[in-house]
Amino acid sequence: MKRTFLIYVYICLFLTRSMAQIKLGDERTDVYLPLLDNKRVALFSNHTGIAGSQHVLDLLLQNNINVTAIFSPEHGFRGTADAGEHVSSSVDPETGVPILSLYDGKNAGANNDSMDKFDVLVIDIQDVGLRFYTYYITMIQLMSRCADKNKEVILLDRPNPNGHYVDGPILDMALKSGVGGLPIPIVHGMTLGELAVMANAEGWINNKKNCCKLTVIPCLNYTHHTFYELPVPPSPNLPNMTSVYLYPSLCYFEATEVSLGRGTDKPFQQYGHPKMGGCYYCFTVTSRNGAKNPPQLDKLCWGVDLSGLNIDELRNKHIDLSYLIDAYTKLQQGDKFFTNFFEKLIGKKDIRKMIEDGLTAVQIQATWKEDVELFKKQRKPYLIYPE
Repeated sequence: MKRTFLIYVYICLFLTRSMAQIKLGDERTDVYLPLLDNKRVALFSNHTGIAGSQHVLDLLLQNNINVTAIFSPEHGFRGTADAGEHVSSSVDPETGVPILSLYDGKNAGANNDSMDKFDVLVIDIQDVGLRFYTYYITMIQLMSRCADKNKEVILLDRPNPNGHYVDGPILDMALKSGVGGLPIPIVHGMTLGELAVMANAEGWINNKKNCCKLTVIPCLNYTHHTFYELPVPPSPNLPNMTSVYLYPSLCYFEATEVSLGRGTDKPFQQYGHPKMGGCYYCFTVTSRNGAKNPPQLDKLCWGVDLSGLNIDELRNKHIDLSYLIDAYTKLQQGDKFFTNFFEKLIGKKDIRKMIEDGLTAVQIQATWKEDVELFKKQRKPYLIYPE
């Protein structure tokens, strides 16, 4: 009797887990494929656009959807290019569909000729929910062009692996750049679908001139606290969930001489510098795909290894500037530690001085508490999924 009861419990747990399995927007073909019938379709995606066991491009073509163009973001359609590297337009060798690069240094991919190639833009790309991660900026730029040209946008939504919290200062729009495009915190806690809806409604599309015709196909069985492990690395230097969870805390090293592990097997999971004293851990940076010319190339760096941190603890961390402060203190470079890129990443002009004045990470985090609460209230009407 006891054994029968246990078997029953295990079956119930299995069924519950199966029923709660997240279904991505691109897997809901019954909802969005009818919207694409007899229309010319452009696809904004990259290697992360996986629908079940195949790429969304293949899924669309197999269902006789007329895909006339692919728009590709930073890192290219195959996701192998370096951060910020210019990627030329090309043709997908497997399907023959033209790839129009939006990261070629000219933004030629969204010119008038390109926009005339389609009636509907389909968006299917995996974001990681951070203000300085560029995929959402490219999405907003495409939405703006679609608003100009009266084109429809259908967004196939995906979970945000950092969607369970909000943290960081709201961007000072005087610092708007290619790593900060909207007045949102560093960690905004929204899916791309939610962010697109908010940008449309708040007048962030096209300088408030007009809105984009937007349809979001939501995920099923997803909440903002649902754990979602990315099946594909979203970019070359975010290879696993440890790097994804540490990214909000380590990206600021991009504005210093300190290596954050680009050119190693543990990018965004360690940091170091050849002259960093008081450290017993070391690593050597080399040139490789996705990090062809990383900081401190071919040099032995002394630093800190974060790759062994508990993944559950990392998921529950917020932005932690203690790593940056640690390196700043050990290198003793003063104001020379930072480049001007730091303000663009952090989104405020006064945080550098706070670090130089000796404030702790906890004290600095407290300065943007009001921004976090303000944004949570502002975004609430646009949330598609339960918090």
